[in-house]
Amino acid sequence: MRDPEKIKQKQKPQDPVDETLGENAPRKGGRRQFWRFCSYYRPHKKLFLEDLFCATIIALIDLVFPMATRHAMNVLLPGGQFGVFFWLIAGLFLLYVLRSAMQYFVTYFGHMLGVRIEATMRRDLFVHMQKLSFGFYDKSRTGQLMSRVTTDLFEISELAHHGPEDLFISILTIVGAFLLMLSLNWKLALVIIVLLPLILWFVISNRRRMLSTSKEVKSRTALINADIESSISGIRVAQAFANEKREIEKFDAGNTRFQMGKRLYYRAMAWFFSGMEFMTNILYVVVLGVGGYLMLLGEMDAATLVAFMLFVNSFLTPIRKLTQFMEQFTAGYAGFERMCDLMDTRPDIEDSPNARTLGSVKGEIRFEGVSFAYDRTKVLKDLDLTVRPGEKLALVGPSGGGKSTLCALIPRFYEPQAGRILVDGQDIRSVTIASLRSQIGIVQQEVFLFADTIRENIRYGRLGATDEEVVEAAKKAEIHEDIMALPNGYDTFVGERGVMLSGGQKQRVSIARIFLKNPPILILDEATSALDTETEIKIQRSLDALAVGRTTLVIAHRLSTIRNADEIVVIDHCGVAERGTHERLLHQNGEYAALYAAQFSVYGGEEEANSQQRKDGRKKV
Repeated sequence: MRDPEKIKQKQKPQDPVDETLGENAPRKGGRRQFWRFCSYYRPHKKLFLEDLFCATIIALIDLVFPMATRHAMNVLLPGGQFGVFFWLIAGLFLLYVLRSAMQYFVTYFGHMLGVRIEATMRRDLFVHMQKLSFGFYDKSRTGQLMSRVTTDLFEISELAHHGPEDLFISILTIVGAFLLMLSLNWKLALVIIVLLPLILWFVISNRRRMLSTSKEVKSRTALINADIESSISGIRVAQAFANEKREIEKFDAGNTRFQMGKRLYYRAMAWFFSGMEFMTNILYVVVLGVGGYLMLLGEMDAATLVAFMLFVNSFLTPIRKLTQFMEQFTAGYAGFERMCDLMDTRPDIEDSPNARTLGSVKGEIRFEGVSFAYDRTKVLKDLDLTVRPGEKLALVGPSGGGKSTLCALIPRFYEPQAGRILVDGQDIRSVTIASLRSQIGIVQQEVFLFADTIRENIRYGRLGATDEEVVEAAKKAEIHEDIMALPNGYDTFVGERGVMLSGGQKQRVSIARIFLKNPPILILDEATSALDTETEIKIQRSLDALAVGRTTLVIAHRLSTIRNADEIVVIDHCGVAERGTHERLLHQNGEYAALYAAQFSVYGGEEEANSQQRKDGRKKV
């Protein structure tokens, strides 16, 4: 059987998100981060002050009872003042009614304060994540990012509520109880002064250890969340290859690492709480012993000792609250620090300070000496290319040659390391990202649909579109009839990532989005790759109609789909290898002709049949 400690040493988790942050996430000082946390109280200042006011009333009422007890035992009862005594009892009863009302406010509205702060933090984090570039998400796992947005912030609510409240009440109660104990017997109060630094030292010395182990637990929780998300997303692949056992083994390994992290955290917590309980209980014993000795000397009466013991309880209650606060603090603040790490990650691609809005676009695209690399892997080098307005340009070439990368640079999903890209003569870095991307429509090879209705997935192309415009876009994309055949028509939910639709249906829904957006620049990255021949013919006609008068870049591996392109550009690792029409490139007998011949030999008569079918389709139209 494997030793869990060895597993822990060999498989210490590394959060890839932390690696992704890298130098883009500068570490903030502890003081600055503390004030950053406090800034989230500003929008809720009124509720926060009301919560502290109610907490103050609770603390003051708790300090009244020991003094009232001593007065009753020393003055009222021995003096036979029973009328005043019962008025005192009635007053205490009313005070505790008030205390209950204050406690209700603190419990309900205080927790709601925490929830609001947590929600604000989560929104800030989500908004920031919308700004991060493709490069960040290329290196990050969805499950770990989900953990930061959800799990890491769950304890924030409790910390945001109980943190300031517990600290404020504890300090107020400790100071108040200590001053009252001094008034009762200063010698016995000195015993508290001697023991208190020892308790504070124990709390402070254990805080860092608990915070470190709490962050480790959160890191391991993020890893197991990422593994679970990956396994669930790939469940069909796992079952198709009968690799369920392998997925379970991967989960067990992550689960074991999680258990080890939790064990370290709970060991630190157990040491902290058991030590605190020992110290606070010993304090009772010491006070009782010293108080009894003072009674022997005649320096204290029994009523004063009882009141003093009640004050010791009032004194120790906030200390116990502080120990509970330490657990909340280590869990909540560790989550806040991880949130700040992500919040401090600067987007790789941002608007320049003087960026202007890109107005109406004719569609000229020019690449001037563009170079790009993923990490250290060169994809494009000193590329020069011009796409004329309204031109349909097809990009072909070997896989990994940079065709998709070239198209991803136009909407600034990535930033070239050298050179520049111009749209209508304007450097795309000089215009706002939002205005640039609003002029570009993209149909990607891998279609993503949101877990929503078909109607809303199409409307995503233009959020203000009417239902009639959505239907019109679906008709142009040749998907309307398929939608109407579904049980709920346009209100049919597509499921997670569109799993309820076929590959061709998902592709056509994504194409309908572009019809709805109606942009002047189109990028079609294998837009018909998931379609059967008959559907491809329909979509090709629609895309041809959509491309009229627009600048269109088409990435295609099936060369039969781009014969009617105005120009075809062959891209390889050295840049633009060839450029020309279909007939001209065949005549040159270069790379394009070799690619075409290779495909023709593979598909043979099928290509000719498809070509004839397209011709027949055009004749019918």
